[in-house]
Amino acid sequence: MSPDLSHETEVVPAFYDIDPMEIVWHGHYVKYLEVARTALLGKFDYDYPRMRDSGYAWPIVDLRLKYVRPAQLGQRLIVRAEIVEWENRLRIQYRIRDAVSGRKLTEATTTQVAVDLATREMLYVCPAVLWQRLGVQP
Repeated sequence: MSPDLSHETEVVPAFYDIDPMEIVWHGHYVKYLEVARTALLGKFDYDYPRMRDSGYAWPIVDLRLKYVRPAQLGQRLIVRAEIVEWENRLRIQYRIRDAVSGRKLTEATTTQVAVDLATREMLYVCPAVLWQRLGVQP
């Protein structure tokens, strides 16, 4: 049985997330992705401090967002994050939807690569610790 490599998190846009058009400013969606990614990685006990302790940094090297509908002040949002690649890079897909109606608002992906903290070298294969934490086989 394959492990569930997804997690859902609820976020609610606050006043400081709203732009003059009275919708969530596009840059704040990146923050919502970070909240979901942190929760997802925490599910596998491989949050950022654990990554560092294991000897690796995981910088984001690619971020893609597709805005479908705007989010608004106080709107409850569900951010679903799912790990879809882990062999050579850590790729996570996201879907942000309205918590009440389920309507899709945004889709996104992030790509992270492992960097050995001792050498500062980027790795072209994800380290074994990621595979172990996710419970997947090489």
